[in-house]
Amino acid sequence: MQPTLDLAPITRHLRAMYGSRLLVAAVNHLSVFEQFEHGPLSFPELQARLQLSERPAHVLIPSLCAMEVLTQTAEGKLYPSELGQYLSRKTPQNLIGYVGLEKEDPGVLEMVTRLQNDGPLDASEGFSYVMDAEAPSPMDEPETARLFTLGLAGRARKLSPIVAESLPRIEGHLLDVAGGTGFYTFEWLHRNPLATATLFDRPQVLEVAKELLEEFIAHTGNQPIRTRIQFQAGDMLTDALPQTDLLLAASLFHDWPTQTCQELAQRFATALRPGGELWVHDTFLNDTLDGPKPATDYGAALFWGTKGRIYSRQEHRNWFEQAGLQPLPTQIPTQMEYGLIAARKA
Repeated sequence: MQPTLDLAPITRHLRAMYGSRLLVAAVNHLSVFEQFEHGPLSFPELQARLQLSERPAHVLIPSLCAMEVLTQTAEGKLYPSELGQYLSRKTPQNLIGYVGLEKEDPGVLEMVTRLQNDGPLDASEGFSYVMDAEAPSPMDEPETARLFTLGLAGRARKLSPIVAESLPRIEGHLLDVAGGTGFYTFEWLHRNPLATATLFDRPQVLEVAKELLEEFIAHTGNQPIRTRIQFQAGDMLTDALPQTDLLLAASLFHDWPTQTCQELAQRFATALRPGGELWVHDTFLNDTLDGPKPATDYGAALFWGTKGRIYSRQEHRNWFEQAGLQPLPTQIPTQMEYGLIAARKA
């Protein structure tokens, strides 16, 4: 496959807004840089001082590290970098007041609220915040499902050929969970002419995916794909998943809190046949939780609109192992800050 232009600069600029809100919140509302009076702090110590729960802490602190205003000792303890010292009152020439010119911005104030409450006070806000078993899914509303699915279609069209080229070539079955537009499935079937696939998602999302399949067939001329794909409506959190040889979780784990991710990994492991593989396509934090900045900005955007965040590869590997899967050394970069990792069922 010929290399194509990576559109990552566009998404970096788009998500930078959320990182900026985190910086203003940290300096002017949470006083992060005033917490180190007695020396470096471990991640849990700083989290406790800021009175943040797990998810907000894992959004804010890695972001500040990625901005290079916090750094780490050899033992992994956090402290203000030389740059970060100019965000502390201890430094007479600090920029606290300058940063504070934005402290009453509505987006900043809402970010502070969400950091302190692990989400918005009104949980009905946002497209995907209430997508769980305890609340109705916005993706069951036809207009919302169409708007959101088509909004993601451009990214899927760009990334799906790269992902499909990197996935295993088999004659078995692919299960694409929360497959959305279906483009990852379509492209994979296009390259695996003897394989079959199931696209699993909410019913209204699948209606849009069926339309996009016709677009894909018109573009590729691959009529037989239509007979090799099944559209299965359901809720991945509660409904049984079909058995499969290959399971793709693309841009999926990052929508959910840690406990739900652990539960999903277990459900996915159960759906895999012996020797089957789980492949995750996502953006990942460094295992040291200190960046990279495009990932932390993306995590801040997800924190704003979902119950999730960006996770590290090590966090994924932990979920895989807890579910009885063997993490594979595979780390394949794709584009737009994304990459692939995988695990196998014994």
